[in-house]
Amino acid sequence: MNSKKENSRGEKEFEPKPYSNPYLVGFGLGLILLAAFLVMGRGLGASGAVSTVVAVGVEKIAPEHAAKNNFYSEYLGDGTSNPLKDWLLFEVIGVLVGGFISGALAHRIKRTTEKGPNVSVKTRLIYAFVGGAMMGFASKLARGCTSGLALTGGAVLSLGGWAFMLSVFGGGYAVAYFVRRQWL
Repeated sequence: MNSKKENSRGEKEFEPKPYSNPYLVGFGLGLILLAAFLVMGRGLGASGAVSTVVAVGVEKIAPEHAAKNNFYSEYLGDGTSNPLKDWLLFEVIGVLVGGFISGALAHRIKRTTEKGPNVSVKTRLIYAFVGGAMMGFASKLARGCTSGLALTGGAVLSLGGWAFMLSVFGGGYAVAYFVRRQWL
């Protein structure tokens, strides 16, 4: 299924492969979550990795402040081991590397901005940045990110995990009505 075509300069280019079946991918993600519980003794998550990096950065700049702050000290540990050896950091690095490898194998790596015809690239990037910042803030406020709350929380039937996912989908549908013209 690797069909090639020529571009305007006469070079051969691969056509992107079709996206994977979402049901199959969801089943695979469930198996990864199960493996994380069996091997590591805990579920998946990403916001803890970001918090660890921030805590280490604050400790390097203002060690006294980091030592007195309960939030930072939670991520820095007792000082006997390097907090950057936390498995969540390796998980996030693996997600980034794995995503790049997957994109390369599917011939989907290209420099582009996904947007609708009625929005500029600048506006799309501003919306993406603001939405990402809001999601990051909300993940710390909720004490977990989408993967931690939705996947892990949902898997262990946590009321907070289910409430979070219902809120995410409800909020997404509510906002979609107001921004739909930018994508049509």
